[in-house]
Amino acid sequence: MVQEQWSSDITYIRTLEGFVYLAVVIDLYSRRVIGWSLQSRQTTDVVLQALLMAVWRRKPRNRVLIHSDQGSQFTSMEWASFLKAHNLEHSMSRRGNCHDNAVVESFFNLLKRERIKRRTYKSREEARQDVFDYIEMFYNPRRKHVRNGMLSPVEFERQQEMKTEGV
Repeated sequence: MVQEQWSSDITYIRTLEGFVYLAVVIDLYSRRVIGWSLQSRQTTDVVLQALLMAVWRRKPRNRVLIHSDQGSQFTSMEWASFLKAHNLEHSMSRRGNCHDNAVVESFFNLLKRERIKRRTYKSREEARQDVFDYIEMFYNPRRKHVRNGMLSPVEFERQQEMKTEGV
């Protein structure tokens, strides 16, 4: 059985009220954003909230490998404690090596290119609503990926589930 693998990272989005920080967790199998959090401060809590959403959505039964960089949010005691409590195994790249979370970096690039660079957000709440719309209403259910055979992450997972059920 192949071990489930997720990847996580954090980026910033500019608003007229100041920066807002977006943390995401992506399932590497389907490229689906399974957890995300947007907060006004770049703390461990923003990545923990994204990871909590991912755990809540996926309810993993087996150990999950989660990739990240060596940012302070991902090396904190709270992060390590959460991973241990939820049967998650941490994988970090060497400093300056972004290969482990390249999928997340690619997602951030798409988000910024396809949505954020076209807008000036008046508030953090406006940014939150737009990020929600991009992830939950466009990226996961509709955005096609070459890696998924030109299927969206949701459709790719649906088809894989049908194959394993023999439908």
